[in-house]
Amino acid sequence: MKLLLLFICLFGPLGCISQTQTEDNTDPSVIDSDKILIVYLSRTKNTKTVAEMIHDKVGGTLVSLELQAPYPEDYAAIVAQVAKENETGFLPPLKTKVDTSNYEIVFVGFPTWGMQLPPPMKSFLSENDLSGKTVIPFNTNAGYGIGSSFATVEELCPDSEILKGFSTRGGIERDGVLFVMEGEKEIEVRQEVSSWLEEINILPTDANK
Repeated sequence: MKLLLLFICLFGPLGCISQTQTEDNTDPSVIDSDKILIVYLSRTKNTKTVAEMIHDKVGGTLVSLELQAPYPEDYAAIVAQVAKENETGFLPPLKTKVDTSNYEIVFVGFPTWGMQLPPPMKSFLSENDLSGKTVIPFNTNAGYGIGSSFATVEELCPDSEILKGFSTRGGIERDGVLFVMEGEKEIEVRQEVSSWLEEINILPTDANK
């Protein structure tokens, strides 16, 4: 027993030193769900559904981002507007205001728009100081992946701990395929979300399992 304790003392700390930014050393048993914020942007309700899946598992506060001047409903019009915002660096003003000071873990969810982070999420991350907090991105996309979106989250949260993000295929609005998170797809994504949360150790015991 003495030899075992000595081994742990000598080599135990090395495990912590070797952890990467995508790993979380938080003990799930001590995570307070009141300290968890889930902020999401959703146009066709796919990202909204993933946000709700996360909320079902970890609890916390669920917030949908809304703009002061909503985007047009027409797909071609919103594509043109977002492309211009990305080109000029314009950050659309948000109607949604969130006091992030009381939260320790912030999930940020969004679709991939033009292979980038959507401008409204850039607005949220630019308006709110998440220094010292754990930030966790999640994403839905039309099959082309996350693009530069996760990298932009890291750039806009330089003093936050960024954990491994989650991404899944959603609808393809261009082709008229909108909400897809139902039936077998919903079951599949819910299982993937659960596995991801277990991997990053974000499963508070007081949340609904």
